[in-house]
Amino acid sequence: MSTPNKTFQLAGSERAPLKGAREIGPANPSEIVDVTIRLRSRAGKKPIVDPNEYKKPVAERKIFSRKEYEQLHGADADSIARVEAFARQHKLTVKEKSAARRTVILSGTVTAMNEAFGVELKQYDHPSGQYRGRTGTVQLPPELQDVVEGVFGLDNRPQAKPHFRRRRGAGGIRPAAQAQGESYTPPQVATFYDFPTNENGSGECIALIELGGGYNPTDLTNYWKQLNLTQTPTVSAVSVGNGSNSPTGDPNGPDGEVMLDIEVAGSIAPAAKIVVYFADNTDAGFLNAITTAVHDTTNNPSIVSISWGGPESSWTQQAMTSMDEAFQSAGAMGVTVCVAAGDDGSTDGVTDGLNHVDFPASSPNVLACGGTELMASGNTIASEVVWNELANNEGATGGGISDVFPLPSWQNAAGVPASANPTHNVGRGVPDVAGDADPNTGYVTLVDGQPDVIGGTSAVAPLWAGLIALINESMGKPVGFINPLIYQNPKGDFNSITSGNNGAYTVGPGWSACTGLGSPIGAAIAAALGVPGQKAMKTGT
Repeated sequence: MSTPNKTFQLAGSERAPLKGAREIGPANPSEIVDVTIRLRSRAGKKPIVDPNEYKKPVAERKIFSRKEYEQLHGADADSIARVEAFARQHKLTVKEKSAARRTVILSGTVTAMNEAFGVELKQYDHPSGQYRGRTGTVQLPPELQDVVEGVFGLDNRPQAKPHFRRRRGAGGIRPAAQAQGESYTPPQVATFYDFPTNENGSGECIALIELGGGYNPTDLTNYWKQLNLTQTPTVSAVSVGNGSNSPTGDPNGPDGEVMLDIEVAGSIAPAAKIVVYFADNTDAGFLNAITTAVHDTTNNPSIVSISWGGPESSWTQQAMTSMDEAFQSAGAMGVTVCVAAGDDGSTDGVTDGLNHVDFPASSPNVLACGGTELMASGNTIASEVVWNELANNEGATGGGISDVFPLPSWQNAAGVPASANPTHNVGRGVPDVAGDADPNTGYVTLVDGQPDVIGGTSAVAPLWAGLIALINESMGKPVGFINPLIYQNPKGDFNSITSGNNGAYTVGPGWSACTGLGSPIGAAIAAALGVPGQKAMKTGT
């Protein structure tokens, strides 16, 4: 490994090989690599928003414009200049730079990257496929010590997976479900949850983050027709890095995730603009997709929906820090971020005998969305329990206690328990809210020309995104980060889930590490956030 003189180790950049990976040899020295440099804010460690601001009613909150945010909390010109000088010194090309996103993207050969960052990039073989990786920490020169927060892209392992589950033998547009194993259209689910009916999402933009797959506009047109929508959303794609709208033609692949997200959010808020940000499935790609969406001055999203993630233990600290700060910036600009909590129960699919929560759902600056199994009778909820089909190897809602993020102040009175792990640490509780996610009571979709029924917490994030779009329209102002408000007095705003578990955690009165505060009573939540003239039409089950 070539290590530059007088370097420092970038804190939080430690990497180890994926479990089960086998080193093949050095990475191709002439391979071109793009590396994302995440810079520190010009405001230093000053909080982006005073936490007390989020306790205020939405109508009284200060929301920064994207330009104001850049001027106050973007990267300063000197920081960017130092990275540009570093790039010239190491024969790297500056491919992209953004003060608002605090991002500089450098491009160069593996040989140049090894030299610049004091690493030795190698090729690894893993059951999920080959990837380029590194071990240890990233090294940087002293002049970048107070400038750089993270370096991403040297390692291009798959960072996240989509949180959707197909129902076995699923398919078909059907009436409202009357028995277990039936399916619902997203507008039917919105009816069960008493979503506001006088709005359609007009004037709102919902951003969807996708790390693979794609959508076919013909499928969307056919789907909207089958639902008899009188208005249909405008859907467009934004390519981030090497990402693009690239349908695989395989409904079992990531196309199922992309179509589920679009179809759920779009049919609940049919007058909204849906913008899909496609990026590579790496930590760099994920981060860049989020910052691109949050700071997009062309589309101006008011909601971001994310249905991808991975166990906290699979992330570097630098990645979690940078993404969490991106979510903080979203809140400052009035953008609500909804994130799926995972589909593998309280272990999040990790086989070390411990319980784990999924990131980015565990960020305390997002609305983490867990899953239920919902049974309907007519247009009302007959029963709703925790989604747990682990016994049938068909998934369960994620949820638990973060090992990384401390308990946020707005969860102090929620009764969040200590972790079920031997450490019994008290941390950020996941999820915050829930919604129908069991594939056996899943959502009717159309994927790659085939009717399908899909569930997973991936459906719950765009479900909540659709609800927020309706509420934003009613408010005439984006509600932004809602967690402190919905935790203040949640009784009556949610359907209380009182039966079930996700492995280590069992529901009980109030908040739970399975379904959070519960599933939405949309009109009541709208009223709680300040929408005039709204009241709940039914009480929680």
